[in-house]
Amino acid sequence: MAMLPFRPTPFFRNKNRAFWNLQIAGWTGLFLLRTMTALANQQQPSFLVLLLIEAITGFSITLVLSVIYRKLITRRPVVTWGLTAVSLVLAVALYAFVEAWVLGLYRPNSDSSFAQLLVGLIYLPMTLLGAWSALYYAINYFLQVEEQADRLERLETQATSAQLAMLRYQLNPHFLFNTLNSISTLVLLKQTEPANAMLTRLSSFLRHTLVSQPGGKVTLEQEVETLKLYLGIERMRFEERLRTDFQIDTDAALASLPSMLLQPLVENAIKYAVSPQEEGAEISVKAQLVGPRLRITVSDTGPGLNLRKRQHRLPGAMTGEGRVESTGVGLANIRDRLAQAYGDDHLFEIRTPPEGGFTVVIELPYEAPKHSVTGQPLRQIQQAGGSSPQAQPAESRPLKSGPVTLAPAASASEEPLPPRQIGTNL
Repeated sequence: MAMLPFRPTPFFRNKNRAFWNLQIAGWTGLFLLRTMTALANQQQPSFLVLLLIEAITGFSITLVLSVIYRKLITRRPVVTWGLTAVSLVLAVALYAFVEAWVLGLYRPNSDSSFAQLLVGLIYLPMTLLGAWSALYYAINYFLQVEEQADRLERLETQATSAQLAMLRYQLNPHFLFNTLNSISTLVLLKQTEPANAMLTRLSSFLRHTLVSQPGGKVTLEQEVETLKLYLGIERMRFEERLRTDFQIDTDAALASLPSMLLQPLVENAIKYAVSPQEEGAEISVKAQLVGPRLRITVSDTGPGLNLRKRQHRLPGAMTGEGRVESTGVGLANIRDRLAQAYGDDHLFEIRTPPEGGFTVVIELPYEAPKHSVTGQPLRQIQQAGGSSPQAQPAESRPLKSGPVTLAPAASASEEPLPPRQIGTNL
C-alpha cells in the first residue's frame, strides 16, 4: 500500500489558521457564486464592483462579530444568546445600510427611495450573517466538546495508571513483611550467613522489580526471571521443601503481560501448599499459546482447601452457594489488575483436582512486546528436574463473560474438574 508523502493533521488543530481559511474560502466562494449569477443574468461588468464591495463588507463585519462572539461564548446562556441576538441585528442593519448605499450610488436614477432599498435588501444580510453566526457557534461548541472529551480521556488514563500503580505497590509491603520477618528469625537464631544471603537476594529482586514501570508490561520470559529471583529468596527458608517446575513455550515467552502478575500466585502457593506441609510441595508454572490467546497455569501439589473449614472466597466470584467474599490481597489484586488492563477480555479461573492441590488458569489476549527483549535467547524454561514436555495443542475455548469464574472450562486436552471454595489468600 502506497504511503502518503506527508502526515495528515486535524484541520482544527490550529484554530486561528482554520478560522482564516474558512473565512477567506467562504466569502470568496460567495463572491464567485454571485459573480457567475450576475454574468448569467447579463449584468454590466461594473456590477461586479458592487458585488466585491458587498463581499468585503460581509467579511469585515463577520470579523467584528467573531471578536464579540469569542467573548460571549463563555458566558451564561442567557447572556450569550441575548447579546448575540442584539449584535446580529446591528450587524444585519449595518450590512443592509452599506449595501443600499452602494446600490444607490450605482443606480442614482432609481425610483426607489433609500428606505425602500434598505428594507428590500435586508433579507440577504440576515440570511448570510445568521448562517455565519450559527456556523461559528456550532464549530466552537463542537471543538469545546472535543477538548472536554480529550481531557476526560486523559484523566481516565491517568486514573487507570494510578490504580494499576496502587495495585502493584500493594504487593510490595506484603512481600517485604514476609521476607524481613524471615530474615529477622534467622538473625535471632544467629544464622548470619543465610540471613546475609537472603538480604542479598532480596536486594537483587527489588532492583529487578524497580526497573519496570508500575503499570507497564513485560514479556513472560522477564516475568519468569523475576519469579526465579523471588523463589531463590523463599528457597532459603524452605530448602528442599520448595520444588518448582517451569514449562514455558518458546512462542508464549514472547507474550506481554502486566509486570508482577504471577508473583502473588506463587506466594499464595508457598503460603498454603509449601508452608503447612512437612514434605513441602511442588509449584508448577506452565504457559502456552492457545490460538490467539496466552494461557498461563499456576498450580501446586498442596493439600488444597477444605470446604468445611475455609469460608473465605474471592470477591465477586459466584458458586452454587451464592456470592462469596474475601479479606485477602493476592488473588483479588490480580483480578483487579486484569480487569483494569483487559476489561472483560480475559479469563481468571480457579480449579481444584479431587486429589488436592490448587490451580489458577489465566487467559489473556496475545500481545507482542513493543521492544526487543534483552538477555538470554528464548527457550523452553524448566527448573527442578527433567526435560519439560512440549505443550500439547489445545483448542481455544470461548471466553466467558466477566473476568472471574469458578466453574472449570473443559478443553480438548483437559478434563473438567470440580469447583471448590477459595480460601483466604495473601
